Amino acid sequence: MITAEIHTAKGLMKVKFFEEDAPNTVANFVKLSKSGFYNGLTFHRVIPDFVIQGGCPNGTGSGGPGYTINCELDGDNQYHDRGVLSMAHAGRNTGGSQFFICHSRQNTSHLDRNHTCFGKVYEGLEVIDLIRAGDKINKIVILEE
Repeated sequence: MITAEIHTAKGLMKVKFFEEDAPNTVANFVKLSKSGFYNGLTFHRVIPDFVIQGGCPNGTGSGGPGYTINCELDGDNQYHDRGVLSMAHAGRNTGGSQFFICHSRQNTSHLDRNHTCFGKVYEGLEVIDLIRAGDKINKIVILEE
């Protein structure tokens, strides 16, 4: 099992990944995290009662890692609920490094099977509500058991 700690100035979020449902997306996030890609980037897009979004090296929502990955939408856990991590993209199969974390199921259910859900915050859910646009991702630590 692979888990992660997302360290922010507002607190720590602990994540469990959906390795069976989105193996390539999880592997991509793990690779980028281990390389330090996310360290110091911001949550550039925060929409209350919707999502917090980060992972853009430009800080604007326009950047990525220099490649794209395919969506993985057929797994059992493809439901956008509070705390779910999902890939942001500019159209099917255009994700790369940008991801979002959902505030609630109420306003994100329309994203089901359109964006790849690849993990869920299981500790530190309150941090999601504290994040504001411009807040930094200090680091993401990957823990493998």
